[in-house]
Amino acid sequence: MRRYFIRRIFQMIPVLIGVSIFVFVGMHIIPGDVATLLLGDKANPESLARLQHELGLDQPVYVQYYRFVSKVMKGDFGISLRTRQPAWREVWWALPLTVELSLLSILVAVVVGIPVGMWAALRQYSMFDSLSMVAVLVGVSMPIFWTGLILMMVLGGRLHWFPIGGILDEGMTLQRITGLYTLDALLQGDLKVFNSALKHLVLPSIALGSIPMATMARMTRSTMLEVLRQDYVRTARSKGLAERVVMIRHALRNTLIPVVTVIGLQLGLLLSGAVLTETVFALPGLGRLAITSILARDYAVVQAAVLISALMIVVINLAVDMLYAYLDPRIHYT
Repeated sequence: MRRYFIRRIFQMIPVLIGVSIFVFVGMHIIPGDVATLLLGDKANPESLARLQHELGLDQPVYVQYYRFVSKVMKGDFGISLRTRQPAWREVWWALPLTVELSLLSILVAVVVGIPVGMWAALRQYSMFDSLSMVAVLVGVSMPIFWTGLILMMVLGGRLHWFPIGGILDEGMTLQRITGLYTLDALLQGDLKVFNSALKHLVLPSIALGSIPMATMARMTRSTMLEVLRQDYVRTARSKGLAERVVMIRHALRNTLIPVVTVIGLQLGLLLSGAVLTETVFALPGLGRLAITSILARDYAVVQAAVLISALMIVVINLAVDMLYAYLDPRIHYT
């Protein structure tokens, strides 16, 4: 298990190097440079050349990349052109909300998707199976922004069950500790702020979790159908074990192996920035920050957001590999 873990750690390094190269090259092929953005289009050539020299923009590309990686290794992603604050601070301020939204979304997907998929497999070709698979197909096909707008109009605008934008009610404030709104509200014992933050996150979580929910339901159903036909399941039933024991102890564990992979991949995608959801619901998360920074050509913040997102996805994939190996010990030796 230790060798398996170390091998996975070393496999992360080329991925992160590749992402850093992609981000660096992507920012440099865009017309214009940081010096021009800082001084403006009307800056005289002498001032522009002086600033380019100070920033190292007149050096060869490989030297600039080396300096870029050296600073990133020290946690220095540069200065935001919009706020004049360190880029990592801008990302760190927006990241917790995206994490909170992603965790709630994946929780919704797991709580609904896995039971629906299991029940559909146990009642194959029944009315529930047919209706659930139709609903799953609709959930996969619906764009997230469209699902979000429908939820806002129906549950927010027409029925007034949930707020339709922002993260807190007007006039409410919260001292940030961890950056997670619901957790910080609980740590400070402010139940009103907790309820407000949770209500604001319900609709975005459902919208963002709709596609992972449908994916998990389909994956759970197909895997469960395959597992139920295996010899060890028939043997367990022939021993006289209760159906609940057969399902939980024998069928479910083997069913969860590919489902865990889907959960990890979906969580990584959600954490990388739920751009559409955060934009539709006006949430100040990492995805919205990335879009705003791209439109403002704030290179430092874009680079920081992409690299930190890539690091999170790689770490999540590593955790999924470890859990995958725990569920199926045979994977240690592959």
